[in-house]
Amino acid sequence: MGEIILTLRDYHLTLNDVADHQPEYLETVFSLANGHFGVRANDPITGNPITGTLINGFYETAPITYGEAGIGYATQHQTILNLPDLRHLHVATATGHDFTNSERTGVDLDLSTGALVEHYTLQTLQGETIKMTVKSAIGQTKTEFWAIDYSFSAGNFAGGLVVSKAIAVPAEAEAIASADPRKTRMAGLPICETAFVSRDLQRYHVKTRQTKLAVTIYLGILTEGASLLRQNVDLSDQGTHSLTYEVYVGEMGQQNTIDPAATFMANSLSALLADSREFWQDVWNRSEVTVGGNDELDLAIHYNLFQLNQAAGRDGRTNIAAKGLSGSGYEGHYFWDTEMYMLPYFIYTNQKMARQLLLYRYQTLPKARQRARALGVTQGALFAWRTINGEEASAYFPAGTAQYHIDADVAYAVGKYYEITRDIDFIEQCGFEMVLETAHFWEAFGSWHQVGTDSRFEFHTVTGPDEYTALVNNNYYTNRLAKHNFNLVTYLAREILKDDPHGLEKFGIGSADLDVFDNLAQHVYLPYSQELRINEQDDSFLSKPRWPVDQSAPENFPLLLHYHPLTIYRYQIAKQADTLLADYLFPEDLSLSQLKREYHYYEGVTTHDSSLSRSIFSILAARMGDTEKAYHYFMDTAQMDLVNLQKNTADGLHLANLGGSWLALVAGFSGFYVQDEVVHFTNHLPKELTRLTYRMKIAASVLEIELTATTTNVTVISGPIPTYGVSVNGHLVSLEKVS
Repeated sequence: MGEIILTLRDYHLTLNDVADHQPEYLETVFSLANGHFGVRANDPITGNPITGTLINGFYETAPITYGEAGIGYATQHQTILNLPDLRHLHVATATGHDFTNSERTGVDLDLSTGALVEHYTLQTLQGETIKMTVKSAIGQTKTEFWAIDYSFSAGNFAGGLVVSKAIAVPAEAEAIASADPRKTRMAGLPICETAFVSRDLQRYHVKTRQTKLAVTIYLGILTEGASLLRQNVDLSDQGTHSLTYEVYVGEMGQQNTIDPAATFMANSLSALLADSREFWQDVWNRSEVTVGGNDELDLAIHYNLFQLNQAAGRDGRTNIAAKGLSGSGYEGHYFWDTEMYMLPYFIYTNQKMARQLLLYRYQTLPKARQRARALGVTQGALFAWRTINGEEASAYFPAGTAQYHIDADVAYAVGKYYEITRDIDFIEQCGFEMVLETAHFWEAFGSWHQVGTDSRFEFHTVTGPDEYTALVNNNYYTNRLAKHNFNLVTYLAREILKDDPHGLEKFGIGSADLDVFDNLAQHVYLPYSQELRINEQDDSFLSKPRWPVDQSAPENFPLLLHYHPLTIYRYQIAKQADTLLADYLFPEDLSLSQLKREYHYYEGVTTHDSSLSRSIFSILAARMGDTEKAYHYFMDTAQMDLVNLQKNTADGLHLANLGGSWLALVAGFSGFYVQDEVVHFTNHLPKELTRLTYRMKIAASVLEIELTATTTNVTVISGPIPTYGVSVNGHLVSLEKVS
């Protein structure tokens, strides 16, 4: 039986679907990308001197200046480069009147094909107006290409136009001073060399000064017989006249690498649209989600998954930046966001992509070993908290490097990938080494503490996911993930031995080492409050005073922009889900009654100043049966960027939240998790929704899950019946294939 192909509904995002019409916001929301590079939806006439084109992993460095530096501090900023705006166009009347004013009157982003269509009214200072329609698409398998078509028609002006387009060497942009650590900083201008290969083809070569990277970009006009620098258009016939351009963005190379002009293969816009359409059909066949009962929510989920797929690096050398390729916020850095919030979507829908994202981490393992040594840990590896090239770029270690949990996050992701794919080749070649090195780190980093007859293995002076509580002992989340890391290394070692009895020899470990890890796992200390009967966020959190009520006015949030960190650290206040995040990851750790106690306690001290927070609160509320609260948190999660909830979408989309919105549907409303080779589904559909369906892949089987108020159906769409057990609403069931 072949795979069942979806007939996808038309999902279009328009100006009516977004909360803000400010240019910088629209540039982000309607951006196009393909994992290799992204193009923000800048106004082609007015443009934006700071942001335009972003290439994944194309970055520059600059020294970090400290007032008082210390041993092992991060030394270099890493900043993704803002390259020239590829959409910019110069339009004038034949008599020399420039069209300098532009109004974006309509936008349509087709989520089923990737086509972006925009409508503008252009005006000269003399009051002459014309209409311009812009259609663009980015290649999804032809990832070096992007094409754009400009169509002109008469307004109150119906004469001759002169149109020119070229990639311009950027002028020195003035850095905007900001105390917001989420914004990017200027990295300095790269070396830019431009030449016209012919009248219809321009080459633009960009070289970084410090990182010695280079990229070749070509701009060509595809309209037959046309010239880039001057093309005459006559609107006197009252018709529509089009000019089509294509851009080639090469792979990153060494400084002197220049891709030849032959690399530029003229693809028509229609060819790139076909390429894009085929890609998105495949994406939706594997991961389609439909939400019945709320069309706005249904559209928001499709938009989130669309942008998540656009942002993910696909080459094993790049990853997913916190803002994707939609903006330069957070300087294009990769965080733990990938492994804990975004990678699950790919593990369950696109395992090839998930493997590539994990491969990026493996490529950085040598630098992670160096980082561990710099912090005085004599074995293992510590992955960078924020990075592009694998080196630590966090200038504020209390809320950066001290988040050692990133090691266990990476290990957790490797384990989940193997749990679903059974890709033993990846484990033997890459995955096990990462899990082993992170386990070695915890082994050397932790310390034994004897309390009466209880021997505890503890982790001191760490920061958990909650960045408002820094440098504490025994953060519950960190300790629980480290315990899992120890358990996982022994489990994967035994899986390797099943495949190859000599498979561990190259890693230099044996049965005695596995016994050590088993023993450490059994003794990792997990703080618990006997008084409140909840897991403690850390050894000191519950003893701190609550945040003052008189400082809780809406204008004081997010706290990080209004208070010194040491002020925040003194209080029992959480930026985001911390202990509750561990509760989500390990659902069988605690009873429903304990989950409810923990949820209500930590909800009372959490600000949700992080975009990573609300999705976890939604999932756990659903598990507790509080579907009204789950739906409330989910709405904020699903529509975060479309309503500009965090007030900074102009800097780029909140990619972890996009992944979190999928998790909230799947892990929350459908109660999905996998434990001991049993796939669990429990119906927690809120009354506001009439239906939820989604697709996911377990091993080689594509499943479709459908929930209504009274039914929960799981069917096999393609592939074999999975060997995993399947539990629906607490009962093991047998699956059937759709005929």
